[in-house]
Amino acid sequence: MKRINKHIFLIVLSIIGLLATNSFGQQLSKQEAIRLALENNFGIIVAANNVEIADNNKNILNSGYLPTLTGAAGAVYNRDNVEAQFSNGDVNTLEGAESDRYNASVSLNYTLFDGLGRFYNYKRLKEQYNLSELQARETIENTILQLFTVYFEIARLSENVAVLEETLRISRERITRANYQFEYGQGTKLNVLNAEVDVANDSINLINTKQLLQNTKRDLSFLLNEELQTDFRVDTTITFINRLEVEGFLETSIENNVRILRNQSNIAINEYDVKVNKSGYLPTIGLTGTYGWNKSNNNAASFLSTVVSDGLSASINLSWNIFDGGSTITRVKNARIALENQEIQQNQIELEVRRDIANALGNYENRLKVYQIQQQNVVTNQNNFERSQERFKLGQITSIEFRQAQINLIQAYTNKTLAKYDAKLAELQLLQLTGQLLNIEF
Repeated sequence: MKRINKHIFLIVLSIIGLLATNSFGQQLSKQEAIRLALENNFGIIVAANNVEIADNNKNILNSGYLPTLTGAAGAVYNRDNVEAQFSNGDVNTLEGAESDRYNASVSLNYTLFDGLGRFYNYKRLKEQYNLSELQARETIENTILQLFTVYFEIARLSENVAVLEETLRISRERITRANYQFEYGQGTKLNVLNAEVDVANDSINLINTKQLLQNTKRDLSFLLNEELQTDFRVDTTITFINRLEVEGFLETSIENNVRILRNQSNIAINEYDVKVNKSGYLPTIGLTGTYGWNKSNNNAASFLSTVVSDGLSASINLSWNIFDGGSTITRVKNARIALENQEIQQNQIELEVRRDIANALGNYENRLKVYQIQQQNVVTNQNNFERSQERFKLGQITSIEFRQAQINLIQAYTNKTLAKYDAKLAELQLLQLTGQLLNIEF
């Protein structure tokens, strides 16, 4: 598999620091997942190739500033029947008279001035390269967001599996206790049946969640372009950036947002388009130089049997398309309109980005609050469950009441886990909009 282009790698080097070199094994860290995505993801590889194409296009070899050098050679052979009459009246008749000619030349052509067209076209190609890097950066940002959407879903399901396994263990203990109570006449068969039903439901929930976890792991393997693996774990640790950092990112969001930067690059390209088209109003001055060699071997009817010549020639030419039917005028007008449209679009994009950032910030703050509430909710339900468990052992509450406390605790844990990863994804979306997604450590 082709590795990521060095230019793209420089763009994202800051987000992964010293990348781990271990293979896709039992523990898949966030940094390792990013490394694999950068190296193997199909979209990123295509983006890297596009940057390489743009890099080739902006090279001096594609600029028009270098001369062209052309070589040519030829040979001619003649076999003729000739009747030559000389001025003194003699006649010379030749049957199958042979003659041949040879030539070779090297020509150099160089454009001294073309109305500054190639100058602005060269700058345009450089800006196209900058645009391709921005497009690659946008592809990487979108891929990382997609990556962590799947990665965090694996983490969430992994935590849910742990909760459901503990739930199933407690439910099985309930069956044992219910059987003992029934055997000693302290409980009814209904309690045993209720416990067995709850174990069956808990087992089904666990099986379904495990299957969903395996499927999601395969989704991640596919995203990383790796063999479809399901025997790995992910990091469930989540940390959030502090509020001061967020405020700093918001202040520079317009300058760093990749969508805005990409449109600014398009504006620069359109400005060069106007200047390139305006070069058609000016003349073109060219330089031509040729070195040639010729040799002719003539037949007997010629005065000279052999002629050899060589020499240099040089010329300067000027051409000025004084009027081309209005094509240049039309191209310049259309280029100016395209530039104006791009500038209008820039205003629209800036307004949309400001709106999107405001919405993303609101979502992020809201989900952080929900996560904090769910954390407290887990503590409350944990205390309630522990008390209910003690009272159930003492026979002070029914199995139905105990089961309800158990269900409440499960729901609290799963809600907290969901809120945690929702908040982190909201943070990453906000970071992308502020142009900082590739500048943080995961």
